Amino acid sequence: MNATLPTAESLRTALAALLDGLPPRQATQAVDRLIASYRGTTPTDAPVLRDRSDVAAYAAYRMPATFEAVRAGLDALREAAPHWTPATHTDIGGGTGAASWAVAGAWEDGPRTTVLDWAEPALTLGRELAEASGAPALRAVTWQRARIGTALELAPTDLATVSYVLKELTPGDRAALVDATAAAAQAVVIVEPGTPDGYARIIEARDRLIAAGLSVAAPCPHSAACPIEPGTDWCHFSARVSRSSLHRQVKGGSLSHEDEKFSYVAATRFPTGPVRARVTRKPQLRKGQVLLELCTRDEGLRRATVTKRHGELYRAARDTAWGDPWPPHTAPDQGSL
Repeated sequence: MNATLPTAESLRTALAALLDGLPPRQATQAVDRLIASYRGTTPTDAPVLRDRSDVAAYAAYRMPATFEAVRAGLDALREAAPHWTPATHTDIGGGTGAASWAVAGAWEDGPRTTVLDWAEPALTLGRELAEASGAPALRAVTWQRARIGTALELAPTDLATVSYVLKELTPGDRAALVDATAAAAQAVVIVEPGTPDGYARIIEARDRLIAAGLSVAAPCPHSAACPIEPGTDWCHFSARVSRSSLHRQVKGGSLSHEDEKFSYVAATRFPTGPVRARVTRKPQLRKGQVLLELCTRDEGLRRATVTKRHGELYRAARDTAWGDPWPPHTAPDQGSL
């Protein structure tokens, strides 16, 4: 890949330069308030990010995790549509542009991106981060103020991303936004927190995308109803996020990484090749066997037990991670496993 493509490391570097000099106490206080908003259940009709301090703290608190979650969703979309490359991208409710960093890093020739958000301080800071990235696709992004909700008008676009936005909207605004996004885009990637509520919003959005004529490309192996019985479980995945010393200072804790839990759906108006099955939980490694929890195209939810007698498939299972397709493309096909 071209060295100028945005990466998690280049994002951390840009964030470190941006936050240099911001008093730690001020950043921590802003993060505490934003965490309360992020974890709350009441939608807001006003920008959560009020000023530059809020935005800087938010960038340190959420951008690396949002970047990794969106990147995972984009990787699954690219796997389902390996020959498709978007020429245009709209990042709806994009704030400081974490999803736009992920999109610009996903394709060698990044699409022309427009970030829409109602918080002017977030757009301003996002523009500064993009300029500091050195990536041509990010430096060419258009940052546009727009109210995200029922009245939003979207221009046609190849790809639309909606990351960690639906929670901030009323049910009516959520439905209108998903419908408008489905009408405007050829491919849609929506990401929400990996909580039961976040999954419920993803399922609601998934249903609306299908009703609008799109087909699910990922993570589901199909566009039929989700096989999870409502209220019994929820579908979510995990992305490993490296934490800089500055990130640890703002968020607290000492680990060099954290795991971002997220739910997502990617849907398209063009044909894709969804996986036959996807691993929906962390694989359990036992002596001589691997237990895989799967969502499958034809059999719904089921468990596969892969043992040493499966040879190459067993070795592949030991390297399989939560969220991966099954069987891996490099492994032999052994029927229903």
